[in-house]
Amino acid sequence: MADNQNPFNNFQDKNNNKPKKKIGFYWVYIILVAFFIGSIVFNGSGSVKETTMTELSKMLRDGDVAKIELVNGRTAEIYLNDQGMRKYFPNEKPHSFGSSPNYKLNVSEDRLYTKVDEAQQGMANPIEVIPVERHNWGVEVISWVLPLVLIVVFWIIVTRRMGGGAGMGGGGQIFSIGKSKAQLYDQEKDTKTTFKDVAGLEEAKEEVMEIVDFLKNPKKYTRLGGKIPKGVLLVGPPGTGKTLLAKSVAGEANVPFFSISGSDFVEMFVGVGASRVRDLFKQAKEKSPCIIFIDEIDAIGRARGKNIMSGGNDERESTLNQLLTEMDGFGTNSGVIVLAATNRADILDKALMRAGRFDRQIYVELPDLNGRREIFEVHMRGLKLAGDVDKEFLAKQTPGFSGADIANVCNEAALIAARRNKNSIEKQDFLDAIDRIVGGLEKKNSVITQSEKKVIAFHEAGHATTSWMLEHAHPLVKVTIVPRGKALGAAWYLPDERQITTKEQMFHEMVATLGGRAAEQIIFGKISTGALNDLEKVSKQAHAMVMYYGLDETIGNVSYYDSTGQQEYSFQKPFSEKTAEKIDAEVSKIIESAYQEALRILQEHKDGLTQLAEKLIDKEVIFSDDLVAIFGERPWKTEERSFSRHKEDQPENTTIA
Repeated sequence: MADNQNPFNNFQDKNNNKPKKKIGFYWVYIILVAFFIGSIVFNGSGSVKETTMTELSKMLRDGDVAKIELVNGRTAEIYLNDQGMRKYFPNEKPHSFGSSPNYKLNVSEDRLYTKVDEAQQGMANPIEVIPVERHNWGVEVISWVLPLVLIVVFWIIVTRRMGGGAGMGGGGQIFSIGKSKAQLYDQEKDTKTTFKDVAGLEEAKEEVMEIVDFLKNPKKYTRLGGKIPKGVLLVGPPGTGKTLLAKSVAGEANVPFFSISGSDFVEMFVGVGASRVRDLFKQAKEKSPCIIFIDEIDAIGRARGKNIMSGGNDERESTLNQLLTEMDGFGTNSGVIVLAATNRADILDKALMRAGRFDRQIYVELPDLNGRREIFEVHMRGLKLAGDVDKEFLAKQTPGFSGADIANVCNEAALIAARRNKNSIEKQDFLDAIDRIVGGLEKKNSVITQSEKKVIAFHEAGHATTSWMLEHAHPLVKVTIVPRGKALGAAWYLPDERQITTKEQMFHEMVATLGGRAAEQIIFGKISTGALNDLEKVSKQAHAMVMYYGLDETIGNVSYYDSTGQQEYSFQKPFSEKTAEKIDAEVSKIIESAYQEALRILQEHKDGLTQLAEKLIDKEVIFSDDLVAIFGERPWKTEERSFSRHKEDQPENTTIA
């Protein structure tokens, strides 16, 4: 980054001298406290002894008092004469008249006058009480100033906590709460991420690389009359690499790069968000050409008017209005490209999504087989791998995994290998890491009775048998009855990566899901609560078939799915009560027919089901090879995706691979 673009160069001269130290604000606190204590110590009479009215009367009768002063009508200060000093302070030199008082007495004015007159009755030269008005200006000034100072200090602390920090707008002082909190990417200090670190997102990477090329070679595109896009929106599920793409842009583009989160705009104070948006674009225009990256833009970009609890003066809506104006309003905004990311594009305001603000929308989807292989290659660069690790094999075992999930798999595999005191990470470590992430932590010490273990074994064997006998069910990888996470047993399948799903495919998946409960009914004649997760999954699939995909003959080709999300704030359903009854009836009909099909399949293959369950009770884990040995090969041709059990996959004393 050039020196004139680095905001930190302004704080240091060209000779690299040390920056001038600023006086800390805490010194003000110390000075105030010291002044307050000093005013009490040096203006008070803390060393004067206390006395009583009886002792004062005795002093007056003996003629030991030189004078009495009544300070402010409530404190009597007694001064002794030479005779009194020799009597009460024999070891000290006699004080001259008018020196500091020797005793003090807190007493009311009327009582003091009365007692003094009574003690001096009949005396030739009685002592008169002298009223004195005395002010401790230091204490009185502090009593007025200190509360005001505390209020100001409290306000500064509050504004620092809520609107301050190390933002670009002034360090969080009281008047910088409306300043932008965006951080300027420093290519010299920050970790540099390039496009080489981004894998599995070839199409999205090409789009983003073109944005960087726009800034590096603008004449290449403008010579034909074209204009550089003003905004690019990255949309996709969590963990797919949207923020990573933005980091790569920051590392590749040789222009200032401002990074900020959508939640940094909104505060409890009204108008702060809009002020920060104005300040951010003001800084960006001063450093143009530059890029502004807004992560999780749905925090401020949610569609206006959809929340029934908020009015027109909502802080978030005013922030969005200001953002719309800055991106494409009456003023010019040349040289500033806005890059944003979200996984909730369906709830964004239409005015924000239109061309002219976000000219391009880049969809960052879950990686396919080739993409997962490339992501494994990126995350395995720093790992010590054994010779049996195959990236192609691991990519096939992780369908539906995002880039973040694959990074987690590689890290978990390294931790598992280190826990086992290995010198390199082996294939089995990666497989165990996948099981750990998908199924949860293995609970080997869970207390399960033999009867419960038998029920779980037949339940999981029912899933395995039905899925093996159905054409469109997902191929089985392995089944275990070792508890993992909240599940007492689990079955691993390897789904085909298909873009569309037919009615028959969804129905076969439902049959395989209900195979566990059907096995309990056939073998034990009763069912248990262990099928809760299965019933939840089947119910959602049946509702989707009827209400969303139009796969039911009775309801017809109708979809009640709302992609805009407005039904979340609606008080009424998009269908009548009569239609709702039909939907409920059809959902129950589909689920019941799938359950009956599962019962039929398991009745036909009851012997194989029993053999599979007994093997599962004995070994606690079975693979696809065991199903081949019992039922034979599946008659349907499927892509080779299942595990092949080797010696290292299942040691003799291991409960799960």
